[in-house]
Parts: sequence; C-alpha cells; structure tokens
Amino acid sequence: MGQGLKLQALTQERAPSVTDIVYGQLYDSIVGLAMPPGTKLSEADVASQLGVSRQPVRDAFYRLSQQGFLLIRPQRATVVSKISPAAVLKARFIRTALELETTCAALKRATAEDFQTLEDNLEHQRQAIEADQRDVFHELDDAFHALICTIAGHPEVWTLIKDNKAHMDRVRYLALDKKSSTTAFNEHVAILAAMKADDKQTVNDLMRSHLNRIADTIHTIRAEHTEFFEEDDHEN
Repeated sequence: MGQGLKLQALTQERAPSVTDIVYGQLYDSIVGLAMPPGTKLSEADVASQLGVSRQPVRDAFYRLSQQGFLLIRPQRATVVSKISPAAVLKARFIRTALELETTCAALKRATAEDFQTLEDNLEHQRQAIEADQRDVFHELDDAFHALICTIAGHPEVWTLIKDNKAHMDRVRYLALDKKSSTTAFNEHVAILAAMKADDKQTVNDLMRSHLNRIADTIHTIRAEHTEFFEEDDHEN
C-alpha cells in the first residue's frame, strides 16, 4: 500500500464527509503514483490505516472504480488499474475543448492585475524548476490553468477539467522531469505573451498544441513504463 495516507481533519465550514476524505487521499495517491498501477488494496487495511470504518472505504473504492482507477474483483484483492492510453486521449480531448473556450473568454475579461497574477505564477514555476521541485511545479502548472478559468469568470470549469484530466496526470507524473517541466513552462510563457497581445488565434493555437503534447509523448512513455499500461488497449 502506498505511503503518506493520513486522515485529514474535517473542517467546520462545509465539512466533507469521511468518504470524501478517504476518496481524496486514495485519489491523490493513485494519480500521483504513490500507489502505482498494480498496487493491491484492501478495505480492512485502508480503514485501519486511516482510522475509519470500512463503509466509507468501500464507498470510496466504488467511486474510484467508476472512474477507472481501481479494479474491484470479488473474492480477490482490489488493485490500482493500469493506465489506459484510450482514457488518457479521451481526457485530453475533453480538457482541450473546455480550456480553449475558457481561454477565449479570459481574453475578453483579463485585466492588468490578472496578467500580473499569471506572471507571478510563472515566476514561481521558474523557481520550482530551478530547485527541481517537480511536485511543486505540477501544482503551479495546474494553478496557471485554473487561474485562466477564474479570469474567464468560470472557475467551476476547472473542477470539470480536474475531474476529467486525472488519467492524463498519471502519465504526466511518469514524464515529470526538469526537461518536460521546462518545456511546459516555456509554453506557458508563450501563451501568456499572446494573451497580453490580445492575439486570439495565436493563443488558441498555442493552447491547443500545449494540451495536445501528451498525445505525442504517450507512446514513448508507455514504452519506458510498459508495466504500468494496459496491454490490450484500443486507442482513439
């Protein structure tokens, strides 16, 4: 079982359920590859480690299985599902459609203050790359895109994107190194420059290319980590 699972305290305001917390802990561990594909899990072990009853764990397992992250097998151990290239490419399609629309809307609403906020984020990205803080860079990368959704006036769209891009994120974590982070950072810089120039077509082209890069690299990543990917997978 992966390391780092801790039951986070419930907050007083709009507190999530115990199932939500268990789900969130497992989700983060699976997507971040602390629990790589093939990891065996049991309701009893997870419940014991988190100090909860088995019911919220059972409910969290079901939610994760519906998303394609867990394979629940009766009378056998539950395992973390292998990565499906088809699911990754489907997630990429959905994310691209949503982000192109929100970026277009952000162009119409962005203020000088908004651009400064994005610039600040890019500076933190640069610092994370220099310090080789890969997890920090990943969080800042997501924050950059989430900020664009907020600027567009539709922060809720990022929730939809986040829910759909998790299959992409497992591949991103496999490929997360200084070179790939630098490439993503440079693409962010170019996107922001085009936004500040109010060049809608260039912004659209750059964002599409940025989000589609995973389609060009997934075959290489799969070849390097064959044990983490489905063997008989029909890619779209």
